[in-house]
Amino acid sequence: MYQSPFVPTGDWHGQLLEPAHPQPPQMLLPWLEYPGSLTAALKRQSRGDFRVQVLSQCWQLPLAEECRALNVRTHSRALVREVLLYGRGHPWVYARSVLPLRSLQGKSRNLRSLDNRPLGELLFSEPGMRRSDIEFNHLQRNPRLQLAALCREDDNAWGRRSTFWLRDKPLLVAETFLSSFRPGGPPKATGPDDKTLGENPP
Repeated sequence: MYQSPFVPTGDWHGQLLEPAHPQPPQMLLPWLEYPGSLTAALKRQSRGDFRVQVLSQCWQLPLAEECRALNVRTHSRALVREVLLYGRGHPWVYARSVLPLRSLQGKSRNLRSLDNRPLGELLFSEPGMRRSDIEFNHLQRNPRLQLAALCREDDNAWGRRSTFWLRDKPLLVAETFLSSFRPGGPPKATGPDDKTLGENPP
């Protein structure tokens, strides 16, 4: 059975934790808080050497805390998509997206067959897309991890997540920064794909 590479260690927070708690590296802070398209920023950071590897995409029951974030019933089925985002030949980000069944109907049915196309790129290109505030968490490497590409990962990593509304229907996207991601500076926003989406969606 497939196992997710990283799992949350506690609650998701709307701001980074107090100094008494573990803190993310300084170089990672602007990436965790970046309000634009992470996919577009990673592509620029990779200097054109960027790709998506799909780890898993199947119908399943989301985690209880994911259901709460999406405001759906705990036993509601959703399409859960897990991918690695590679830059310059290294896995930089692990992303987990939860797409409820009711959010994949009508014009949004195309999200069921993304293949290796990045979901974030599509979301930021949609007119009228709205996004919640970013939440943060300290994640733990899954001890059952069997993925060769991540066998040398640290035991802990920092992640963020947001709820997106596409045609007023919610999707949850969580992104975990891996140890091989060592940015040379903060993300740079250029072009329409990096537009900042409206906060406080309905």
